[in-house]
Amino acid sequence: MIIGQYIPGHSWLHSLDARAKTLFILGFIPVVFLADNLWTNLFLLAFTLFAVKLSQLSWRYLWNGLRMILFLIVFTLILQLLFNRDGTLLFELGPIAIYSEGIRMGLIVSLRFFYLVMLTTLVTLTTTPMELTDSIEAGLRPFERIRVPAHEIALMLSISLRFLPTLADETDRIMKAQQARGVDLMSGPWKSRLKGVIPLLIPLFISAFKRAEDLATAMEARGYRGGEGRTRLREMEWQTRDTTVLLIFVALTLILFGLRGIG
Repeated sequence: MIIGQYIPGHSWLHSLDARAKTLFILGFIPVVFLADNLWTNLFLLAFTLFAVKLSQLSWRYLWNGLRMILFLIVFTLILQLLFNRDGTLLFELGPIAIYSEGIRMGLIVSLRFFYLVMLTTLVTLTTTPMELTDSIEAGLRPFERIRVPAHEIALMLSISLRFLPTLADETDRIMKAQQARGVDLMSGPWKSRLKGVIPLLIPLFISAFKRAEDLATAMEARGYRGGEGRTRLREMEWQTRDTTVLLIFVALTLILFGLRGIG
């Protein structure tokens, strides 16, 4: 899993202020629901691929890291095909009936999920954990007036995001260890597979708690006492290219509104 990791680089996306990237992705989440026809999805697909090109990251690396996400995309598509009963009936076999609207909505929902995952992954791959924490804290800072712990919440979210690839690697290691001991996790009826998950969950939870305890000990040993009075080695600077990102977001939204009226 590559979501939550950081890949050093010198691309245009790497040079952006973390606050600009965070604002863009937060605004993109509701905007992606404007993609409801062929033209809007083609435009967003081209925009997403162009963003990957700007990141200068390896296509093969992204594909290998996001293959496990394809299961959720395919699962979403299957749910729409099986349970959406609107439109014209295209295929029927016993209780299974596939309608035209089910295919259309399945593709649209799957593509929306793909756009969100891909762009969110690009943000984490091109932003250091410290920059990401600082950007989240900057967004939550106005709420400190009502005693919202902005720094602690930002740090918690950043650590949680960083734990995702760590837990994925740990799960893979435990699975290989269990298979080496003769545990079959990939075949047999679904009940036996479900029972086989228990030998994975227990050591995974133990490992997660151990890593959390080690992290807390390391932070305490380094004198961490919260965000009050804490200074930064590198201050964030808003530049022209960061304003350009927000203008690109506005243009993206307007283009999607225009394309919604086509077809």
